Amino acid sequence: MFKEEWYLEKERKQNQFFTRKALIYLIIPLIIEQFLAVAVGMADTIMVASVGESAVSAVSLVDSINILLINVFGALATGGAVVAGQFIGKNKHKKASEAGEQLIIFVTLFSVILMFLLYLARNFILNVVFGSIEPIVEEYAHRYMTIVFASIPFIALYNSGAALFRAMGNSNITMKTSLIMNTINVVGNATLIYGFGMGVEGAAIPTLVSRIVAAIIIILLLRDQELIIHIGRPFKFKLNWDMVKDILYVGIPNGIENSLFQLGKIMLLSVVSTFGTSAITANAVANNITAFQFLPGVAIGLAMVTVVSQCAGAGDYEQARFYTRKLLKYCYISIMAINLVIFLILPIALKAYNLSVETAELARKIIIFHGINVCISWPLGFALPNTLRAAKDVKYAMIVSISSMWIVRIGLGIFFAKYLAFGVFGVWIGMICDWYVRALFFTRRYRGEKWELVRV
Repeated sequence: MFKEEWYLEKERKQNQFFTRKALIYLIIPLIIEQFLAVAVGMADTIMVASVGESAVSAVSLVDSINILLINVFGALATGGAVVAGQFIGKNKHKKASEAGEQLIIFVTLFSVILMFLLYLARNFILNVVFGSIEPIVEEYAHRYMTIVFASIPFIALYNSGAALFRAMGNSNITMKTSLIMNTINVVGNATLIYGFGMGVEGAAIPTLVSRIVAAIIIILLLRDQELIIHIGRPFKFKLNWDMVKDILYVGIPNGIENSLFQLGKIMLLSVVSTFGTSAITANAVANNITAFQFLPGVAIGLAMVTVVSQCAGAGDYEQARFYTRKLLKYCYISIMAINLVIFLILPIALKAYNLSVETAELARKIIIFHGINVCISWPLGFALPNTLRAAKDVKYAMIVSISSMWIVRIGLGIFFAKYLAFGVFGVWIGMICDWYVRALFFTRRYRGEKWELVRV
């Protein structure tokens, strides 16, 4: 009996889709890429702050729209990556390339139409969506928006191309492209804001230029005919609606989930704003620092889509489960390690923000509370569902995520914050409760077999 088990284990290892070395080569660049995105976002905020509080408010308001759009494009890109990844798992490389081409074509058309609609709706966004903002903030927002909205098709193309490279297991390309994009952004911001005193335009122009460069690089790289997923030569700009429907089957539920998630976060920010300046500042600082607490988990979640989609495409759900467990282990270890570092340097990090004693103490409590619970529930609540999405079990993931967000996070967040008078800390308690509910439902789904039976 033991001999038979040893033989089966040996056979499984020989037939693995990804070796341990391949997983590390996939994950490390993704972690670096996520770190760059968070760090550059913080640097941008600091540089814009030199223009004034009105500029920071304007950029923050417009960026809330940008984040919503990036979530939508990210969802479509995930749809394309899952479809292409499953074709790779089936050894249908020509079909994988076709899925990649259809993703690029659809995203280009969709993003250009969306860009024009947003330009037409600028006044509506400024006067209705943003509400009654000060005239100077409105002026800054209008100027920033006019430039940044032009970058919408380019960030959509970059996200799609990056997702296709990840589907091939090549995250090194996306890391290098991201490094170029973020370097252009930071250097451009510093030059135009500090050197030429250009204000919000100094933040907007580098964003546009960096996204154009990143999109061009990623599309040119996809022209390499030696890649598993590549853009054909000559390139035929024609939609295959059957393939597009397959992509949208994953992309639309994921997009709805991401969009409503972002909308819910915006709603909770309006609750936080009622607790005074100290609470708003503590919440903002906590958001900055806590973004690093689950950063490795986000990267590993992206890797999970790549790995599991190929296993599911091959119909090998035993390996899909094997890699899910393995990646979850990596997720827990990396998250615990980064939180240990954050806890050790937290006093120094908080001093850098020049906070009052009261605000610093509130931020410290939030960050520690968040960090402890990240180490317990975040991987099961946010990384694990990527296995379900990669197997096209997207409707279940969407229903659980949206229901938990609006019932638990928002409902309990308001209850703890307002009715139990916990203030801003109550909002964070509601968020953590949401994590545990998500973790419970996703773990139960994963332990069953229904997600393995989803077919499109």
